[in-house]
Amino acid sequence: MGLFDFLRGNKTKNTASVAKERLRIIVAQERTSRGTPDYIPMLRRELLEVIRKYVKVDFDAVKVDLIKEGDHDVLDISVALPEKGEIAAEPVAG
Repeated sequence: MGLFDFLRGNKTKNTASVAKERLRIIVAQERTSRGTPDYIPMLRRELLEVIRKYVKVDFDAVKVDLIKEGDHDVLDISVALPEKGEIAAEPVAG
């Protein structure tokens, strides 16, 4: 029985290692397939918070993209501002 326990324990450990490695591969593939760094969604939310202090805008009004131009990455930030009558005269309380 001791021999079987030894083999079975070793097998379980290898299975866990294989599963962990597979998960790492899947996570790496997901990151590369998205094509954007992990900080982009957080950056978008923070930009929206700052813009909302001065102008009423929807969440969809702020777009943040990372564009490759040759050897460089360019951060493209686009904000759709509301019509002139909708802009707050004073900072919006947040």
